[in-house]
Amino acid sequence: MPTSVELRQQRAGIVESMRAITQTAEAENRGLTGEERTAYDRHETDFTGLTERIERQEAEEQRAAQMAEPIRRGANRPDDGGPGGDEQRAQERRSAFYQALRRGLPRMAPEQRALVENAAGEILVPEDLETEINRSLPELTIMRGLASQRSISSNRVRRRSLAEVSVGWGKLETNEQTLTDSMPSAPTDEYTYVEDLYGLAKVGEDELDDSDVNLDSFIRDSFARACAEAEDTAFTIGGGHAAHQPVGYMTAAGGVPTVTAAGATAITTDDMMALIYATPKQYRRNGKFTIPSGTELAIATLKDADGRYLWQPSMQAGRPNTFLGFEVENQEDMAAVAASARVAAFGDFNAGYRIYDRQGMTVKVLTELYSEDGMVGWKIRKRVGGDVVRPQALRILVMKAA
Repeated sequence: MPTSVELRQQRAGIVESMRAITQTAEAENRGLTGEERTAYDRHETDFTGLTERIERQEAEEQRAAQMAEPIRRGANRPDDGGPGGDEQRAQERRSAFYQALRRGLPRMAPEQRALVENAAGEILVPEDLETEINRSLPELTIMRGLASQRSISSNRVRRRSLAEVSVGWGKLETNEQTLTDSMPSAPTDEYTYVEDLYGLAKVGEDELDDSDVNLDSFIRDSFARACAEAEDTAFTIGGGHAAHQPVGYMTAAGGVPTVTAAGATAITTDDMMALIYATPKQYRRNGKFTIPSGTELAIATLKDADGRYLWQPSMQAGRPNTFLGFEVENQEDMAAVAASARVAAFGDFNAGYRIYDRQGMTVKVLTELYSEDGMVGWKIRKRVGGDVVRPQALRILVMKAA
């Protein structure tokens, strides 16, 4: 089922098609032809239908988010799920998880320990808490707001060499279609691997005596922020499976086609326009720039022939700046402008890059290592992968060699 964001993107495409029809008629100083009117009316019907679907999907996503929130029962509120219900068991796992963080698994009762311990002797983060952490990531990262995401249950995903789908006109009964097989005669097996992301958090022993509410907030905020920073770097310049990292879209391993700038030390308007128009039109429509802040500062001074700035600052909080009409996202892990450096990217990141999340975040409690400092350590493991799934949807600007 498509998300509300994907439905909004589909609706934006319909609006673009409707605008193209009217602009064509206006440019020729005429009304709509019968064929154009039919197409326009069909788009208008699709627009209305998608708007209704978006409203239903957003309401469903809001309900799902509310259901994932931890339940706080008051003294006068009955236990909705009953003693054997899913909610009760989830609450028991969460309570056991906090006890494991405070005391370590060896000091817990066997029945509580069984709720949160995996086969490797690690503490499993409860699914509802892991969901809350993952839900916080897009607010802290660039790539999770741009790329598509998928949950999997294995350590790798097999991908076949597959070009774009081929279509053709013809009659089914007489087999007159002219189609090109999109699968090579000798397809190769390619894999995207889920890598282990480790983190270390230290908390004071006195802080562990606080309520579960404070501990809950600390875990969500600190875990999500640490993972977000590491993920964004890896999704951009990660060295791939050989380096135990996701494949960065800015690396040669990502396979994204490149566009060479005219100069070695400065970006021009022509370079950025070449980057845009090198991207196929079906991906250009949803295109976005990713550049570091220093490079954005450099292009912020570029003007058109009439002296107007091509870079436009956002007038609304939370909305990105734009350049040549396309959104600009800052990714600080990209290289600064220099000879032969990969300094900017453009394209439809939702179509071009995919993030794979595997459920099963775990924690190890290090009670003795930092005891002299009055601290308890938590070694966190999160499993995530990322790879370029459609290189043709993106383009990278490479500065000219010196």
